[in-house]
Amino acid sequence: MKSQNNNETIGDKIKQLRNKQGLTQDELARKSDLPYTTLTKIETNVITKPTIQTVVKIAKGLGVSLDDLMK
Repeated sequence: MKSQNNNETIGDKIKQLRNKQGLTQDELARKSDLPYTTLTKIETNVITKPTIQTVVKIAKGLGVSLDDLMK
């Protein structure tokens, strides 16, 4: 049986961390200094390969390291 984590996207990871912190997408978008639409597209896997700059902003917004988000 294959573990789900192998195909977990960066969007899934962001959504999990955001929910864990009780943040709305809007709140995280503001904290990350990103357009709300960009964040929702990443979380819904419309954008599966966000730029590193975007991922850095989201990591900052979540208060986690880039490593935490990428692993």
